Amino acid sequence: MKVGLNMQLTDTTPHPMDIARECEAWGFESMFVNEHMVVPVNPKAAYHYGRPGDPIPEYYAHFPEPFIALAMAAAVTKKIKIGTCISLVPEHEPIALAKEIGTLDFLSGGRFIFGVGGGWLRDESEVMGVDFRRRWPMTIEYLRAMKELWTKREASFHGEFVSFPPVRCYPKPAQKPHPPIHIGAGDHKGPCERALRNTVAVADGWMPTLMSPERMARELVTLRRMCQEAGRDFNSLEISIALGWQYTKAEARNLMKEYEAAGVHRIIPTIGASGFEDDAKIVAKVAEAFLG
Repeated sequence: MKVGLNMQLTDTTPHPMDIARECEAWGFESMFVNEHMVVPVNPKAAYHYGRPGDPIPEYYAHFPEPFIALAMAAAVTKKIKIGTCISLVPEHEPIALAKEIGTLDFLSGGRFIFGVGGGWLRDESEVMGVDFRRRWPMTIEYLRAMKELWTKREASFHGEFVSFPPVRCYPKPAQKPHPPIHIGAGDHKGPCERALRNTVAVADGWMPTLMSPERMARELVTLRRMCQEAGRDFNSLEISIALGWQYTKAEARNLMKEYEAAGVHRIIPTIGASGFEDDAKIVAKVAEAFLG
């Protein structure tokens, strides 16, 4: 099984270049970073990953721009894949985002994994001009437009949220037809049908969070059925799971076996920003548990 590492990097955690070198040296297959453009001072939305009443952690407002961080990581590494877990697609202008990702994938030699989402923080979406209720239709349309820009010599697109006449947009991504798109939606809290349908519609993989192996197995049965109904090859999809990192070596190995049996290809332990503050050797500890 592939083992990636997702990290909530901030302006006080180790530099992306240093983290990337360490991740590659330990043998992680991939490294991922998160994205939040802004965090409103007085959000009305609850913290998605906390208990009722928990505030959104301060470090959410300190995430660096992910594509700049990943470009720096790519510059000092050779093999490790770099990706977003996740990028909030509707908060971007899609032509500029396609250009940015195309350039990053081209210059990194085809190492980018595009984990995408619509976002859970309504207040952030509204600040960024996104209709929160329609964030997923917007995300799917943006991805379709971006595919045109990545794959066509002269690309055009006419949709509800984005339209442009024939244009030329280079460099094209090194990966063909384009960097793999993974729908980063779905977790232990609610239904996953929309995430699965979006995966079938536009993606090359599914990347949920904090979901048990048993739940993953059930959801993948549904995903297989949806692929069959849509005429897609289920086996062409790459399945990842992002989860916590605080496991012993025995626990991590058992968990990896359980996820692999469920049909997962990549496991992505996630280090929160506070983890770096608590332990300077945290990357080594995760590596020893999941790779040692």
